[in-house]
Amino acid sequence: MTDLPASLAEIRDDFLALPEPQRLQLLLEFANELPELPERLAGHPELQERVAECQSPVYIVLEVDGDTVAMHATAPREAPTTRGFASILAQGLTGLSVADALAVPDDFPQSLGLTRAVSPLRIAGMTGMLLRAKRQIRARTAGAA
Repeated sequence: MTDLPASLAEIRDDFLALPEPQRLQLLLEFANELPELPERLAGHPELQERVAECQSPVYIVLEVDGDTVAMHATAPREAPTTRGFASILAQGLTGLSVADALAVPDDFPQSLGLTRAVSPLRIAGMTGMLLRAKRQIRARTAGAA
């Protein structure tokens, strides 16, 4: 895997430092840390994109301010795995430059050491979130060079 931005490398390293059974607990901690949508977005579902790759209703929206990315996501509390993945990406991508966010390897979700602990469908959901996030970043920065 290519170099990751420090925020995502730290998250990955935290997962890999734990024995496999404890990685799920860390994922649940991330689920509890998913920030609420900012008020300016909360009342505007039309600004949020549904992540169809996720079984649970997950919505994301990426903002680009200058060269800085911010990711916001919603996921139901009843779907802690999906919510944890959304939180990892929101925390890991927010604050990155556009170039650094777009350079995150598409296989980042597979690098967390969770492929035996959660279903392949869940990993595919996180991959879908990442790919959609990158697509939104590209759309928001098209022509802004």
